Amino acid sequence: MRPLLERLAASHPRGHTTLLPPPTHLSLRDSRTLNLALPPPEPVGRAHLAVSRAGIRHEVPLTMERLGPGGARLLTATATLRGPAPDSRPAPDAPDTPDTPGLQLTDGIWRLTLVTTAPEGRVRRRGFPLSPEPAPPNETPLLPHAPDPSTGALIRLVRCPGGRAALQVDRPSPHAELLRFEPRPDGAVLHGRLIGAPPHGWQAEAVRRRDGAKAPAQLTWQGSEFTILLPLDGMLAAGPGQWVWGFRLLRPGHGRAHRELPLARRLTDVRDPAAAFPAPFRVCALPYGALARIRPHFTGSGAFAVTCLELTESR
Repeated sequence: MRPLLERLAASHPRGHTTLLPPPTHLSLRDSRTLNLALPPPEPVGRAHLAVSRAGIRHEVPLTMERLGPGGARLLTATATLRGPAPDSRPAPDAPDTPDTPGLQLTDGIWRLTLVTTAPEGRVRRRGFPLSPEPAPPNETPLLPHAPDPSTGALIRLVRCPGGRAALQVDRPSPHAELLRFEPRPDGAVLHGRLIGAPPHGWQAEAVRRRDGAKAPAQLTWQGSEFTILLPLDGMLAAGPGQWVWGFRLLRPGHGRAHRELPLARRLTDVRDPAAAFPAPFRVCALPYGALARIRPHFTGSGAFAVTCLELTESR
């Protein structure tokens, strides 16, 4: 409900604010890089893009460029955006530093306004529209929006009532992101990162999808990143046959303090992770002599799983 109300507020003109014609180019990539190009509405001495919300304001200088010899002139800008940090809430008006370049945006709706200063000094502030685009077919391999792979925040261009372009920033929800699967001769190690929650008090376990049987796993931390040692011994001891196991981080507690985060790949624009990240079967030799065949894979929703089968006779 709040994003809708903020879109309504962002669409209302303030003072003499009016909408310009649609820009020549307006795009946002990976929730991080905003690109804008639009023709100057009148003779301009200088101009900038204002990105504002709730009394917070960022300014991005616009540069005048010409499209080839004798071509049209365009005001252009490229800005790096940074959404809310996954494990903290920094001051939104904190200055940029070399370690955190770009515009720091809190979650919510941010207005986009072209501010121009004429040669005689007159200042004008106007929004510009976001043209509605046809929905891409489901057969395309990529999603129309992708979260920032470093923070998990999702920033996208949205169309307010009345057509005005704005940015919608969504804070990442807590989840366990798989970074990579490392096969070893005697098993495998899962590398991941905890997003949106402090790395304290967590346990790891494998969960058999058929019946919920569990196998505790060794979990180690380095900052917000973690490694899980694939608990092959416990997975094979749960019973004969080929089974699919999922993995999760677990923080025991009562009520809302209890959390379970499935290990998955969410920070991607891939529509079908199961088809995009295939992996072959691998054979592992356990220390006591057993052989196991494993195959890591993703489900259609991005959840990580391992298919496991013991190849030797039961112990």
